[in-house]
Parts: sequence; structure tokens; C-alpha cells
Amino acid sequence: MKRLAVVGVSRNSKDFTRALFRELRKRGYDAVPVNPGAAEVDGVACYPNVAAVTPPPEGALLLTKPGVTETAVRDCAAAGVPMVWMYRAVGAGAVSEEAVGYCRANGIRAVEGECPFMFFPHTPLVPHGLHGCWRKLRGTYPRQA
Repeated sequence: MKRLAVVGVSRNSKDFTRALFRELRKRGYDAVPVNPGAAEVDGVACYPNVAAVTPPPEGALLLTKPGVTETAVRDCAAAGVPMVWMYRAVGAGAVSEEAVGYCRANGIRAVEGECPFMFFPHTPLVPHGLHGCWRKLRGTYPRQA
């Protein structure tokens, strides 16, 4: 998927969500920011919700708190988005059991809590590459279905 709604990207240019947004765009993704409190992010028009994104995204990366994730997955379903990625580095991240259950019940494919940086080819060794290596050594690195 190349066109992704990035839900919850921050207005703060120094926030981690902005670094991830920039990296997606740098790597050729058509990353579209979604934040109801922003008109633009890094010069890209920002949308208040996934349903407002035109043309529609092929997937959504959720960088939200779990309670907001629950609303975001419903919005994704209404917009016909077939896949969501609920970001997590530490703690709950964007993952919510209610949101995961909603996705399963509504045919939305969900990645439940991983950091996209870990999966980029040629990602910097520190910290993301080490995170991926550590997960592989422990046998907890996700396998593609």
C-alpha cells in the first residue's frame, strides 16, 4: 500500500509521529496526515478524519491513544479502509482490545502494535535496527501471514 492515512500525526514538528510521517514520505509513501486540530503538516493538507481523505487511503497508520483508536477504526470502516496499523513502541501505544475486536468483526486487517521503523529496509541501527534484531533473536519478530 502506498497511500496511507497517518492518523494522530502531531502538530509539534519535533514529535516522534512527525518523524515517522516524514520517513514514510521520504520512502515514497503517499502519507496523508489526519488530525482534526491541524490544517497542514509539513506542507501537506491535513484532514479532520479518515472519511474526509480524498482520494481515499488504502490503509491507515494509527498513532493515537487507545480511546481515539476505537473511534478511528470505526471511521476507517465507514471510509472503506481495509487495513489499519495500530502503532506501539512501549506501553499500549494505539492498541485497544475494543478496536482490535471491531476490526476482526468488520473484516479490517489489523497490525496490532508494532513500530513501522523496525520494518523499513536499511533503517538506522540505533534504536530501530537493534529493536528488530532483538525481536528476531527472541523469536518475537512478527511473521507475515
